Amino acid sequence: MSNTAVTAPASPPAVDLVNVQVNGVWHKFPKGTRMIEACRQVGALVPHYCYHPKLTSPGNCRMCLVEMGMPPRPTPGQEPEKDEFGMAKIGWMPRPVIACANTVAEGQGIRTEGKLSEECRKGVMELLLINHPLDCPICDQAGECRLQEFSVEHGNGESHFREEKVKKPKNVDIGPRIRLDDERCIMCSRCIRFTAEIADDPVLGFTERGSYTTLAVHPGKRLENNYSLNTVDICPVGALTSNDFRFQMRVWFLKETKSLCTKCGRGCNIEISSRQNEVYRQTPRENNDVNSTWMCDQGRLDFHFVNSDYRLTQPLVKKSNGHHPTTWKLAVNQVAEALRSVKASEIAVIASGRMTNEELYLTHALVKSAGIENYDVVPRTGGGDDYLRADDQNPNSNGVRAIWGTEPGAKLPQIIAGINSGAIKVVLALGENLIKAGLEKAALEKLTFLASSHILANATAELSHVVLPAASYAEKRGSMINVTGRLQRLSKAVNSPGEARDDWEILRDIILAYAGSNGIHSVEDVFKRMAGDVEIFSGLTLARIGELGVQVMETGEKVPLLERERERKAKGIIVG
Repeated sequence: MSNTAVTAPASPPAVDLVNVQVNGVWHKFPKGTRMIEACRQVGALVPHYCYHPKLTSPGNCRMCLVEMGMPPRPTPGQEPEKDEFGMAKIGWMPRPVIACANTVAEGQGIRTEGKLSEECRKGVMELLLINHPLDCPICDQAGECRLQEFSVEHGNGESHFREEKVKKPKNVDIGPRIRLDDERCIMCSRCIRFTAEIADDPVLGFTERGSYTTLAVHPGKRLENNYSLNTVDICPVGALTSNDFRFQMRVWFLKETKSLCTKCGRGCNIEISSRQNEVYRQTPRENNDVNSTWMCDQGRLDFHFVNSDYRLTQPLVKKSNGHHPTTWKLAVNQVAEALRSVKASEIAVIASGRMTNEELYLTHALVKSAGIENYDVVPRTGGGDDYLRADDQNPNSNGVRAIWGTEPGAKLPQIIAGINSGAIKVVLALGENLIKAGLEKAALEKLTFLASSHILANATAELSHVVLPAASYAEKRGSMINVTGRLQRLSKAVNSPGEARDDWEILRDIILAYAGSNGIHSVEDVFKRMAGDVEIFSGLTLARIGELGVQVMETGEKVPLLERERERKAKGIIVG
């Protein structure tokens, strides 16, 4: 027996708290907290432009000026004067300080609502608006513009400036996805710091001086990295706008839905902006365990197929003179009859790594009830980077591993060989265009029966005996497990077009037609069944996953961008 003592895990270091008075009320904050963050934590919001918690703090906009005070140093032998709370009385400084770059200290006082700070903000706002164009009605940022908001809350109401405004460049093409209106720029430098500190592509900078200062791209360069559109998100005014969203929709008409990006296995948290069942844009939302507050341009723009004119909108059956609309009942029954018409060894199910956990679970239930051994998903890899993009281009490969207990793509070569040789006679394709998965048109034409569910018309649908219109990621609810093993929720932002249905409903009805009643009436019912059968989901529901997800697997994969962010935070370079 070993005599080695078992040591208890080290406890985290004690946090050194300091007493700080904010607007007359005493609070405790960790030593080193930025004043602007301390105020935010107690609901005293300080207006700001250049400050961003994920970037360095240059302190150049001066909008966050607040009053600060410290207890006066008592003379030797004299006790400091106390206030009604028993704390040392504060002596207030005659001039304000910036809250974004200063940290709290013991006994410190902060006033965000005093006359001095309010007059300073009015002065800063007036300076920012001296050369700013009054084009809010045609500006894309209208409705979510910090300059608009703060001019109402902290503006002077009138300007003392009587000279001609300085004219600056407008509608400048600085990259394939972004336009610059320099006349609206307030020189906060957020975009410059993002490209240099986060994207490692320092192509932006300021030129000229004083009122003539302009934002520009370095000569011979363009803002074209795969994270360029994040500069549009963090621009507090309408200086940087997205070519894709520019002049498309007023933001106050949009409905925001919290969901996930399905472009790769990272599962970046996003907000889907929609109106009248049409998606207009996708923007990142903060999740410090997945994507911080950023996302790549590829994922951000990967929604136009949802609004495509090539969407499948009703079930189709193939006859001698082409495809014809049919009812869901007849289409599903025809699929079930085809599955019963041959031996299980002559059937293959090719599913997609883009399917939700609930859909994968019902697919597994179908193949088990039919005794099918030839089933797999189509793997996709390549395209990862040192920021957020994962090498696994399927958003739910870990869902396949957890629910099916198989490695994505392991059986696919065997299935393709079976189809090519004629050993497999019936194929059910779920969410995949088999032509792109490595199958030849001639091989698919020889099948006794081919059924496919998809959201878009494609070559496989053209060859299918039954076509089942499915829902896109923006039209359904469910869950996925990203590459780091985090279980997250998809949310429904828009309705499916025509008669298209959720994939879990399609699969439930096929199982019902093939094997009988299954008692599943909602996606919550599917998750409940799955939680009872798959251990990592035990005790969870869709509601309990929450908006930021829960960790259910350890994969060992790290997120490069988050690792660098944590390092910068630990060094005090950013707030994080």
